[in-house]
Amino acid sequence: MTALLEMCGITKTFPGVKALNNVNLTVRTGEIHALVGENGAGKSTLMKVLSGVYPHGTFDGQIMFDGAEERFSGIHDSERQGIIIIHQELALVPLLSIAENIFLGNEVSHYGIIDWPLAMARTRKLLDMVGLDEPPETLVTNIGVGKQQLVEIAKALSKRVRLLILDEPTASLNESDSNALLDLLVSFKQQGITSILISHKLNEIARVADTVTILRDGTTVETLDREDIIAPDGEMDEDRIIKGMVGRDMAHRYPPRGDVAIGEPLLEVEGWTVRHPIHAQRIVVEDISLTVRGGEVVGIAGLLGAGRTEFAMSLFGRSYGQGINGRARINGRPVHLSSVPQAIDAALAYATEDRKEYGLVLQEDVRSNITLANLHGVADWGVIDAARERKAAEHYRSRLNIRCAGVGQQTVNLSGGNQQKVVLSKWLFATPDILILDEPTRGIDVGAKYEIYTIINELAQNGKGVLMISSEMPELLGMCDRIYVMNRGRIVAEFSAAEASQEAIMRAIVKSGGVN
Repeated sequence: MTALLEMCGITKTFPGVKALNNVNLTVRTGEIHALVGENGAGKSTLMKVLSGVYPHGTFDGQIMFDGAEERFSGIHDSERQGIIIIHQELALVPLLSIAENIFLGNEVSHYGIIDWPLAMARTRKLLDMVGLDEPPETLVTNIGVGKQQLVEIAKALSKRVRLLILDEPTASLNESDSNALLDLLVSFKQQGITSILISHKLNEIARVADTVTILRDGTTVETLDREDIIAPDGEMDEDRIIKGMVGRDMAHRYPPRGDVAIGEPLLEVEGWTVRHPIHAQRIVVEDISLTVRGGEVVGIAGLLGAGRTEFAMSLFGRSYGQGINGRARINGRPVHLSSVPQAIDAALAYATEDRKEYGLVLQEDVRSNITLANLHGVADWGVIDAARERKAAEHYRSRLNIRCAGVGQQTVNLSGGNQQKVVLSKWLFATPDILILDEPTRGIDVGAKYEIYTIINELAQNGKGVLMISSEMPELLGMCDRIYVMNRGRIVAEFSAAEASQEAIMRAIVKSGGVN
């Protein structure tokens, strides 16, 4: 196959940080090319250079596309050549229809007047191509994330895409939606469309990638063909990929806990029931009872829609739901968790699954985000002491190895893994006894995952209680002392670490009524 894309010697510098250093990337026509690396390795930055988000002149190096040098001054220039990028955060307008979103900025019009019948007809064809059975007039806010991802792809197809770039396209999808999207990429390949797939999920790469390029610390480590890393039985040499990504062998994905004495109950919940915030007749969480002891990491397993996040948010200051009933005790004492400040005062913390929307103030700096949940800890008589705030932030920057130009850097400019460390720092600075961690490693690479696992183990060793929600069953099995299984808003099983397995967990879900 001939090269469709060649990026040569790409160097991109931000104030105080060299994000890309002489990166080279070659993508052949009609292949699925995976781009992997730790958070902060430069993957998204490289794709923003390619797509014109960072225009020519703001970086060094050369972009060759279909044999000609390109100097994109903006994203419209790259789109005219058929280079379409779908970012991790979907760029759809929720209160517009599917058809309106697909042709937004690329309207089907005659003499300045939109031809709606033609737009609707073209939308139906595009939706058929991506396998989405929704009326074109459906509002985007009324469809799930998996379907929204398909709308983004249909939007790309409407622009006559030749090179489709997908940045973590399955990060927020369940397994069935993820598999459907990967199948779609394979079908596009058969139609001659070339794809660049950025993903931290090595099983996805093993399934569809023809070529893999590894980035580390803003440089190209190596490019591997499929036969170099995939055995005939379809198994990937994950250790080789991981070593290239993090620069070291990782014999164990989960750090050893060591001997931890399990203490008395820190958190006890009994009969916890929650109703939907809008539809009061609908019970979302029903009669949940669980216990978390000091020094213990307790997992909650379940499929998407099982009610895990709804339970966690309702417990943390009634951040979700209405008609909440049940009892909670912390350190043996009954507590009232009617507001977030009450929950924090009761030594309870909740690290949300959606760090960008609910966990961080992205436009604020790292320092402000770290101290946000415990301003009393850096203030005198209601006035923040800037020196104490900086000292506290620097402490957690060092302790959690947050990679940033300084604690004054805007949080929005950090990689996903480092943003997650800022979220954890915020709650550690609030000195809780119990931490609820909701999908703590979603969308981050294996190296950053290991660091976060180490932090969780340190919390347990210090006598804290951790309640960990995760959709990755190997993660729960590798980290937890006990695992509760939720389905349809109820706890349907409980396993010790010795009893737990993926098969046992799925069996409990199926026996309790299967998937919602």
